[in-house]
This record gives sequence, C-alpha cells and structure tokens, in this order.
Amino acid sequence: MPTVTRPLWRGQLRLSLVSIAVELFTATKASARPSFHQIHAPSGKRVHYEKVVDGIGRIPPEEIKKGYEYDKGDYVLLEDDELDAVRLETRKTLNLVQFVDEAEIPPLYYDSPYFIAPADDLAEDAFRVIRDALRQTKKIGLGQLALRGKEYLVAIKPCGRGLLLETLHYPDELRSAEPFFADVSKDPAEADLLEVAMALIEKKTAPFEPKAFTDHYQAALRDLIAEKLKTKGRKVTIEETAPARTGSNVVDLMAAL
Repeated sequence: MPTVTRPLWRGQLRLSLVSIAVELFTATKASARPSFHQIHAPSGKRVHYEKVVDGIGRIPPEEIKKGYEYDKGDYVLLEDDELDAVRLETRKTLNLVQFVDEAEIPPLYYDSPYFIAPADDLAEDAFRVIRDALRQTKKIGLGQLALRGKEYLVAIKPCGRGLLLETLHYPDELRSAEPFFADVSKDPAEADLLEVAMALIEKKTAPFEPKAFTDHYQAALRDLIAEKLKTKGRKVTIEETAPARTGSNVVDLMAAL
C-alpha cells in the first residue's frame, strides 16, 4: 500500500482474538509553520548547542546516560539496553480493551492525532470490519500504546476510509480546573442576557468548514519574512492597530445581534 510518509510505528491492532497488521502516521505537519534558528547577529552564523558539565566542560556523547532523580541532586543511571529490556506488550500490540461513547471523554484529555492504516492487503478486510463496526455503533475504542519511551492511553475512531488514533492524557497529567475558576460566581447567568447569547449562537451556527479559518499570525509572519528578503535583512516594522475598546458586555451582545 503506498504511503506518503514513513510510518511512525508498525504493529498489531488487536480486538479479542483478531490481530491486524497496521501502521501509524503523524496526522499533523510541522512544516506548515515557519521555523527559526538562532543566529549570531554579528557573524550571521548558526548558534550550536554543546553538551557541557559544570567544572568539566564539553563531553562526548558516549559518556551521556539517562538519569532518574530519586532525591535532590542524586540520580540512578540507566543504560539504553536496560531501558530496551523493559518489554511491554504495547510496544508491538495495540489491544482494544474497552469501548465508550465519544461524549464520555472530556475534550481536555485529548492530545495528538495520528492516522492508522492497514499495513498490507491481507490486513485490509479485517481493518475495514473494525472501522465500520466502530462507525455503526458510534463507539470509540480505548487501548494503550508504547511509543517513544512512553506508554500512551489512546482512543481509536473512524476517519474517512481509515482510523484516527488520538493520544489521551492520563488523569495525573492534568491540572484541576477548580483553582482557576475559584473566583467565578456560582450564580447562573441573567436570563435576559442568556437569551441574547443563545440567539447569537443560533445565528452563527453553521457546518464546520476548517478551510474557512486562516492562521493570521503565520500569514503575517510569512509576509514579514518576504519583506525582510526584499530589504536584504534591514529592520522592518509592522504597525499593529489595537482593537477599539467597547462598552459593557450587554451593549456588545445586543450590537452583535
């Protein structure tokens, strides 16, 4: 099966006694945004980073080990082969252990999206069965996958002719929302203002069209880079107009309608 990019992971997608050979691909493009390097302005040369140790200086890569800080300033060192010896079934097998309704997973838990595709023609029939079963039951499959030195909780759902895998945060990775909203009143919103806001929402409700949205900052950044290239590196100042301040929220809501 032709692929656009190199798979990030190859393994088995398992449902009960059925195992399907699949490949995992990154769903996002890092190249979509301009990236920058640090440059030494007087010379125009790249700034490089070196591995240094206090009191010793620069050290060779082979002397660098992974260390876990078990106490302040005290570390236990781990060899690469010791880490590789931590064999988890989830390194090669993604086992679907539970199914839930999509609405049961709070948006806060979602992290990064990936595409799952069948690894070969032999896997395609079983792959399509799982995809269509998830679509018709409107369920999301949950499992765990070891990737890049970490075991992720993942959610699997249909995506076009394939499957979408989204990594999920574990509960201990998320902050409690309560401290951030502690100063917000528990009182419900005023009925008349709520009615205005709901009418505004209804007025602006439409099908989701992602192409209708543009990253204005990235567009302005590319324009700035183009201007800099024209001026051969001279400083370019972009004037930015601050949005005008308006009156109360009540006036804003009424004006919006």
